[in-house]
Amino acid sequence: MISPLLSSGCEIIHPPRDGGIRYRGLTPDQVQTVRFLPFDYEIEYVCRPDREIVGPKVRKCLPNGTWTDMGHPSRCCESPVGHGGIFTPGGCKKALHIGALFPMSGGWPGGQACLPAVRMALEDVNNRRDILPDYELRLIHHDSQCEPGQATKYLYELLYNDPIKIILMPGCSSVSTLVAEAARMWNLIVLSYGSSSPALSNRQRFPTFFRTHPSATLHNPTRVQLFKKWGWTKIATIQQTTEVFTSTLDDLEERVKEAGIEITFRQSFFSDPAVPVKNLKQDARIIVGLFYETEARKVFCEVFKAELFGKKYVWFLIGWYADNWFRVKDPAINCTEDQMKQAVEGHITTEIVMLNPENTRSISNMTSQEFIEKLKKRVGRNPEETGGFQEAPLAYDAIWALALALNKTSTELVKKGLRLEDFNYNNRTITDEIYRALNSSAFEGVSGHVVFDASGSRMAWTLIEQLQNSTYKKIGYYDTTKDNLSWYNNVKWIGGSPPADYTKVIPTFRFLSQKLFISVSVLSSLGILLAIICLAFNIYNGHVRCVGTPLGVGCHGCPGLSTRVAADPPFGLDGRGKGMMWLVVWEGELCCAGGTRPALCCHCLMPCPLGGQQLPSLFPPPQVLCLITAPVTMILNSQQDAAFAFASLAVIFSSYITLVVLFVPKMRRLITRGEWQSEQQDTMKTGSSTNNNEEEKSRLLEKENRELQTIISEKEERVSELRQQLKDRQQLRSRRRSSNCAADNHFSTSSPPASAATGPALYQPSLPLVRCLVSEQADKLGRNNCDGSRVHLLYK
Repeated sequence: MISPLLSSGCEIIHPPRDGGIRYRGLTPDQVQTVRFLPFDYEIEYVCRPDREIVGPKVRKCLPNGTWTDMGHPSRCCESPVGHGGIFTPGGCKKALHIGALFPMSGGWPGGQACLPAVRMALEDVNNRRDILPDYELRLIHHDSQCEPGQATKYLYELLYNDPIKIILMPGCSSVSTLVAEAARMWNLIVLSYGSSSPALSNRQRFPTFFRTHPSATLHNPTRVQLFKKWGWTKIATIQQTTEVFTSTLDDLEERVKEAGIEITFRQSFFSDPAVPVKNLKQDARIIVGLFYETEARKVFCEVFKAELFGKKYVWFLIGWYADNWFRVKDPAINCTEDQMKQAVEGHITTEIVMLNPENTRSISNMTSQEFIEKLKKRVGRNPEETGGFQEAPLAYDAIWALALALNKTSTELVKKGLRLEDFNYNNRTITDEIYRALNSSAFEGVSGHVVFDASGSRMAWTLIEQLQNSTYKKIGYYDTTKDNLSWYNNVKWIGGSPPADYTKVIPTFRFLSQKLFISVSVLSSLGILLAIICLAFNIYNGHVRCVGTPLGVGCHGCPGLSTRVAADPPFGLDGRGKGMMWLVVWEGELCCAGGTRPALCCHCLMPCPLGGQQLPSLFPPPQVLCLITAPVTMILNSQQDAAFAFASLAVIFSSYITLVVLFVPKMRRLITRGEWQSEQQDTMKTGSSTNNNEEEKSRLLEKENRELQTIISEKEERVSELRQQLKDRQQLRSRRRSSNCAADNHFSTSSPPASAATGPALYQPSLPLVRCLVSEQADKLGRNNCDGSRVHLLYK
C-alpha cells in the first residue's frame, strides 16, 4: 500500500500519448492522488493494439530519486509493419535509406574510419528535432574493397533490392566513377566522401555527382608553388595507371608548363613498379608519385633497392595514406621496416585540409577536436593504423550535407503536394529538388566550411606535411582561392638544404705543383726549339733528294709537332687558357696533303708523308696510343698532378720521338755520305740555288741532257770511223779474193773460212748504236753514270 502522503522517492510519471502505464498496487484513483513512488518501484509502459512502444518499456525508481533511462523517452508509435515507419528515441519517423559502399580493404581502406564517422553523424542528425523531424536516415552498406568489380556486384544489390535508396554514397575514385555513371540512369544523387579523381568534375559525364572530398587537382597548385619556392625547374613523375592519377597528372603537366617547369621523366605502371622506378635513375631528382597506399609500399621498396632516396632526392606523395603506411607488413614486398623508413624519410605530402584547424563549433555543436576524440573512442584502435582516419571528418560532414539538403527539399516538396517518401527511381522531380538543395549547401562542419563548386567538388585549403624521423609534421598551408602560402619554416632537409633538381656541373679550379709545371714547361720549350731546328733544316735542304722535295712548310716542317709541345704548359693554366690552346692545336693539325684537311689526333702522331708519298709506319698507329692514354687520363682525372704529368709527358715524348725518327736519319745520311757537300757544289756550278723544286729539277735535267748529247756525238764519230775501217777492210778483202780466185777455185765447194764465218758476225752493217735513255730515272742513278743493265736499246 502506497501512501499518498509519501514525500520521498521518485516523482510519478504520466502515460504517453496513445498509451498508458501499469502502476503495480495502485488503483486508477490512487494514481491520481499519489505524487511520489517509493524507491525500487517499477512501472511498465503499454500502448494501444495498433501501436508499439518505442523506448524503454520498464523503468525503476533509483535511490537518488530518478527513474532509469530518463535520457530516452518512451512513446507509442504506429506499427512499422506495412507503414514504412521506424521507432526511435525521438518518436515515430519515416525511414529514408542511404546506399553506401565503404572500402574496408584494398588500395585505400578508408572505410575503416569513415564508416564509424558516418554512423556518428546519423545518430547526431536523427536526434535533432529541427532537421528532418518526420524522417529517420538509415544506412545500408557493403565493402567495395576499392575495386570496381566488387562494387558492381553490390551496386546491383542496392538498386534491385528493397528498400528504395534515396541517395548513394561511394568512396574511392574508381568505385565512385562506376556508381556515378550508373546513377544518372536511376535518377539518383551520388554524394562521395572519399573520391579525388579530377575526372569526376565532368558535369556532362556525371550530372548528379557531389563530393565532400575536393578534387585531386587541388594538390597541383600547391605543388607548383613549392617547386617555385625551392627554385626547381625540372621534375619527374611516376603514377599508377588509373583514371584518377592519369587525369591528375595531365592537369599537373599543364600547370607546370605554364610555370616554366619541365617534366623530364614520366613513368607509369599497372602493378609492378620495378622497371619504372629504375628508369628514374636517369637523373630524376624531384619526383611526384601518384598511387594508392598498397602500391606506395611496392614503389618505395624498389626506391630503396635503386637508392633513389637521401639528400639528393625529394618525393611528393598523396597525403591521405595512413600515418604508418610504410610500417605495415606487406607480403607483396621484400623490404624490411627499417629499409622502408630509410626510403620514405623526408618526403613531402600535400593533402586537402580535412579537419577545421580553428576551435569553433560546427553545425553538430562539436568542435573538430571533440569530434576526433569521440571518433577515437568509437574506432577503438590507433588512428595511425586505421585507414581513412584523415578523411573521416569529410564522411561525417557528408551526412550533414545530405540531411540539410533533404530537410530543405522536404519543405519545397510540401509546396508541390509531395513528400520525400514518395521518391522512386522514376521520379525526376524529387531528384531535381535534392540536386538544387545540395548545390546551394553552405555550413560549418568539423572539416571546415562546406561548400560545393559548379562541378560538385568541395572547395578547401591544402595542408603540406613532411615526414621527419618517421613522423609527419605540418610545414604549411596553401589557400588556392587567394594564392596564399602560409609557411612554418620547419622543413628539415637531409643534406641541410633543398637538393638540386638535376645534375649540375660546377667548374672548380684545382692547382698544380709549381715544380711540375716548370719542369713540363722546360721540356716543352726544348721541344719547341728542336722542332724549329728541324723545320729550318728541312727548309734549307729541301732541294736534296734524301730530304725530300718541299711541298709546303705545313707538310715537311710539320709545325703541328711544335704546336703540340707548346700546348702542354697551358694545360696547367685555368679553363679560359685551355679553350684557346685547343683551338691552336686544331689549327696546328692542318698538316700534310697541302694543309687542307683538319684532323685532331688525340695527341697521337704519325710521320708526315714526304714527296707526296706516305712513309712506312715507324711506330704504332695513333689508335693504339689513344687507347692507352685516354683510359689512364680518365682514371687519374681526380689527381690533377698525376693527370697533368701523364698527359703532358705523353704529348712531349711522342713529339720528341716523331722529330727524332723523321729528321735524325736524314741529317746522318747527309753528313756521312757527303751528299750535302756534292749537292751544294753542283748547285753552285749551275749558278742556281733557288728553293723552287720544279725550276731546280729542270735545270739539272738540262745540264745532264747537254752532257749526254756530247757523249752521243763522240760515240757517233767513233761509229763513223769504225764504219770507214770496216769499208776499207771489205775492199781489201775483195781484192785479195779476186787475185786468188783461180788458185782457190778448187776450194769453192768447201766450207767457208773461219774468218768468213765470224767476220760478218763481228762487223754487221746493221750493228746497233747504244744510247743511254734520258729519263727521270737518270736522276735516281746519278749524273755521268750510264748503267748498261738499266739502259734502253735503240736500233737504227
